[in-house]
Amino acid sequence: MNKDLWDECEPRAVLEYFQEISAIPRSSSNEKGVADYLEGFARKHNLPCYRDALHNVVIKKAGSAGCEHLPAVMLQGHTDMVCEKNAGTVHDFSKDPIELEVTDGWLHAKGTTLGADNGIAVAMMLALLSDDSLRHPPLECVFTVQEETGLTGASELDGSVLDARMMINLDSEEEGVATVSCAGGMRVRLFKAVEWTDASGTFPMEISIRGLLGGHSGADIHLEHGNANKLMSRMLYAVQQAVSTRLCSIRGGNKDNAIARESDCVLTFETASDRDRAQKIAETLGAEIRAEFAAAEPDVQITVRPVDGCARCMSSHNTQELARLLYLAPDGMRKRNVQKGGFVVCSVNLGVVATGDEEVMVCFSPRSSVDSLQRDTRQELELLAELFGCRVAVDGEYPGWSYAEVSRVRDIFCETYRELFHSELRIEAIHAGLECGLFSGKLPGLDAIAVGPTMRGVHTPDEALDLASCERFWRLLTHVLENLSK
Repeated sequence: MNKDLWDECEPRAVLEYFQEISAIPRSSSNEKGVADYLEGFARKHNLPCYRDALHNVVIKKAGSAGCEHLPAVMLQGHTDMVCEKNAGTVHDFSKDPIELEVTDGWLHAKGTTLGADNGIAVAMMLALLSDDSLRHPPLECVFTVQEETGLTGASELDGSVLDARMMINLDSEEEGVATVSCAGGMRVRLFKAVEWTDASGTFPMEISIRGLLGGHSGADIHLEHGNANKLMSRMLYAVQQAVSTRLCSIRGGNKDNAIARESDCVLTFETASDRDRAQKIAETLGAEIRAEFAAAEPDVQITVRPVDGCARCMSSHNTQELARLLYLAPDGMRKRNVQKGGFVVCSVNLGVVATGDEEVMVCFSPRSSVDSLQRDTRQELELLAELFGCRVAVDGEYPGWSYAEVSRVRDIFCETYRELFHSELRIEAIHAGLECGLFSGKLPGLDAIAVGPTMRGVHTPDEALDLASCERFWRLLTHVLENLSK
């Protein structure tokens, strides 16, 4: 382990634990390795440990001297991470460690997501569990899995193994802000069956979109970053409206809960002149899109070029229907709460479009803190599927988390923050999904809050952790636990 990476950074124990888990592949559904690591940690420190078949892990620690009798406090985060990398970055998330770098006080990775969402929570819980000098109530540290693909671990964890009725979720991304409510979500996938024909002798053309900012489909949806899948739908629709073409392949986005940054599409034409005409149409529209996004997405690149050939292509009818489906597909914010600061109430993200052997899959991530609006979005997507002859799969549904009028943990955090930093902790609701809603359903009367240090660019290769913020947040967390011990 390269301890020189941190220089004078604190808290050293947190950062060193983060470096250790960064060496363990932990994409969603591949958390066995990190669960093995956590079990080994518990054995080393003689701490009770529970692990289920999904690789959720719970490690408990008795209260410090004089605090053994106090009610337990749950700390919680997820072990999995979103695995995104820049085009051209060579990295196998199934076996390669995350390569860490520190630049100007920010921790980031080389060309990939960092995994501070939510590896920093894992590291902080390990640091708490290993430090016998801290004063705290009994702790129940909960490490869940498959959060990034639908909060599956939190949904399946047996609540009977937990005694705590106070929860500190460590999956928030802005220092000085405490989250006390969140949206519910789901994943809706449309599958469009396609027919393939031989494409030999035709003239293919590739359209590529790169350089978009992307981001988290909940936390960043209000920023209105360009979605590569929606931009590609404009390109595809414009070309097929003007020139007879057939689609060979389309691929955009990697995660339903990440705003798509990149997309590639290959179309083929009967004649070279048709391809030339289509290229001019696509290049003109590409220039218009770049002008539209000049301020918000200054690095967007749309490349149109002839390619050497493709083995197969869809029928003209399939191409036309898919172009129309994607063009009409909803994406982005759908409703804000204007009366309470304009926070997003309802949205949908067109996260992934992918060509398969028999179908094209179109994946959406709807979110809402209002059940009726979430039902409305689902019905709209199901109607879209019906109109274009798609089969529909809905999964990964999870509840929202409603605001509590009375909350001791919220009060303690506000008081402690004021004492330490002489300013007020901001209380807010977020549009992203958090596991607090699922735990509230399992543990009646749960008093919960979500907090964390400052991160930026989560779910993208630009993800970075503010190390100074990490140190301040550690002070806040340990002081809160000390105040809960009084």
